[in-house]
Amino acid sequence: MPLSPGQWQKALAADSLQPVYLLAGEQLLVLEAADALRAQARKLGYSEREVLEVGQHFDWNDLARAAAGMSLFATRRLLDLRLPTGRPGIDGAKAIGAFCADPPPDVTLLITAMEWSNKHDGAWSKKLDASGAMVVFNSPRPDQWGAWLGARLASRGLTATPDAVALLAERVEGNLLAAAQEVDKLAVLHGEGRVDAAEMENLVADSARYDVFKLTDAAFAGDGARALRILAGLRSEGDELLALMGWLVNQLQLALRLANAPDFAAQAKAEHLWDSRAQQFRQALRRAPREHWLQCLARAARIDRMVKGREQGNPWQEAERLVAAIAEPRATRALA
Repeated sequence: MPLSPGQWQKALAADSLQPVYLLAGEQLLVLEAADALRAQARKLGYSEREVLEVGQHFDWNDLARAAAGMSLFATRRLLDLRLPTGRPGIDGAKAIGAFCADPPPDVTLLITAMEWSNKHDGAWSKKLDASGAMVVFNSPRPDQWGAWLGARLASRGLTATPDAVALLAERVEGNLLAAAQEVDKLAVLHGEGRVDAAEMENLVADSARYDVFKLTDAAFAGDGARALRILAGLRSEGDELLALMGWLVNQLQLALRLANAPDFAAQAKAEHLWDSRAQQFRQALRRAPREHWLQCLARAARIDRMVKGREQGNPWQEAERLVAAIAEPRATRALA
């Protein structure tokens, strides 16, 4: 079974390495984990490292050749195989499987993949997991940002007041690399110690990265404040409201189909919703009846006419009211 990131930290401190590792997922976290493994390997006497970049014309026989190769200078070697897509293909799966079946002594294979989902998992990764260690690193969910930032600050000798952490989370929303860079910058500009909200305001740039998918996720999750903040961010970044409305209407129509379905689970499966997305819609439908989603769709159609100049009104203001109503049905009165 793949290790959790927490288990990975403990496993990394062991006095020996596994024959093979797969580190996959969010790029920043994978790169940092790989750096930590390379550092541990050097401590344990792995004095030679060979990098194999898997591109379009990569010859998977190179993996077997590298594993079988002898070094005149090193007794322990690290093979650093970079598999950006996380998909080794048939030949790659065979080559990795062969390595896992009979790993050479004093050779460790590190595979890093910057793309990963359940669809990437296969027989090859299961063999690898059974022979060594596999860790999938995901970006923190919105409700995990505060804890992740707190841990990141602590790793740089910093602490922050709760409102300062909340401000930092707001400024870097959805942008893990920006979050890491801002924490590093804080460590330089502020130095060790506790950061309050005023200091955070002065020292941290606004690096939030918004998109319409986060907007609908926040709205249907019932987080109205966040959804409105994302909508404001999209507007300030120059996004066209008409384009945003396309996805918003798509999700409202999905909500209505789910509301009309006699069997929610069957309809969610037919819509190919992931478990987390299905749960998000289930909770949204519990907050409001079918008529509410019909009303939201009618309001969306009105906004569309406003954007196209066929009806008077402020379309952005109406979009704010619509987003608030999706997140919090009690705001339906604002639609009147």
